[in-house]
Amino acid sequence: MVLKYLIEKEFRQMVRNPIIPRLIVIFPCLMMLLMPWAATLEVKNSRLCIIDLDGSSLSRRLTEKVCATTSFVPASTAVHYDDALLDVKRGEADVILELPPKMEYHMMRGEPVDIQVSANAINGTKGALSASYLTTVIQEFFAQEGGSQSVAMPVRIVEKSLFNPRLDYKVFMVPALMVMLLSILCAFLPALNIVSEKEVGTIEQLNVTPLRKFDFILGKLLPYWVVGLVVLTLCFLLAHWVYDLTPAGSWPLLYFFACIYILIMSGVGLVISNYSATMQQAMFVTFFFLLIFVLLSGLFTPITSMPVWAQWIARINPLTHFNQVMRMLYLKGSTLTDLLPQLYILLAFMAFFNTWAMLSYKKTN
Repeated sequence: MVLKYLIEKEFRQMVRNPIIPRLIVIFPCLMMLLMPWAATLEVKNSRLCIIDLDGSSLSRRLTEKVCATTSFVPASTAVHYDDALLDVKRGEADVILELPPKMEYHMMRGEPVDIQVSANAINGTKGALSASYLTTVIQEFFAQEGGSQSVAMPVRIVEKSLFNPRLDYKVFMVPALMVMLLSILCAFLPALNIVSEKEVGTIEQLNVTPLRKFDFILGKLLPYWVVGLVVLTLCFLLAHWVYDLTPAGSWPLLYFFACIYILIMSGVGLVISNYSATMQQAMFVTFFFLLIFVLLSGLFTPITSMPVWAQWIARINPLTHFNQVMRMLYLKGSTLTDLLPQLYILLAFMAFFNTWAMLSYKKTN
């Protein structure tokens, strides 16, 4: 009975707050509508500087084919490589394509031709992808023209992309953004809850009641557990309506793992709030840990590409395992048997953080 009134009090406080109800609705909508278009590693509209020292019909067809793709836009032309390099240094070009003199003449005679591709690698990912895209376009062009040795190769390579046939980066990022959204809301809101009661003074009224620690922590967890499920459902609807994405796996299994993960992040928020004396402390500490969790969870970069010490940190990061669950259920259609390792780890995290939250809550009768 006491737990019922405590949960009712939490919901009343949320509804009376002028910011939290709007935040619960507006924040997921903005994240799901804007972030998938911005959080992408696809490289498009790279500015191309062309050095055409051949001036033949073949070189013109090649440059037209390159510029016809969405990956490149013609930014400038140059006569010398040094002039093109100045465009790159000024930030007016990203990639340089240099076609050698007498390129068509040498190709007609079956002689090798050297084409130089130079990419601005200050942003290493963008530079490598731009150079790779341009090289692929050039190889396809010469294969069609019959001037590439690949035409005579006895081996035919057929590519097939599994789980994401269109190679759409949004398909990869939308489940990860749901994980990040749940992490932020379900950690920040509980972290600020107890601290706000400390600043207002209502925590003292609760401390003098016969309320048990277990009931108090459970009364703080369950309302945000409901909020997390509502937010996740809103994200699912937006992903379906806007990006036509639906989970390939089981809906009940997805909600089952989400229930566990929401309790984990709410427990993290309660632990932080128990040790914080002011709202500023709780906000800075929560932001600090969330930043580490997000960067070392594989949301944006593969964990296998990280140093060994970072991979060990990622293994003790709850975001890592729930991110794997979301992508495996959304893209692969995995079953509970496939997700048993993540299930055991998430259950251990849930027990650890919520037990810590209950033990760290200082109650004086």
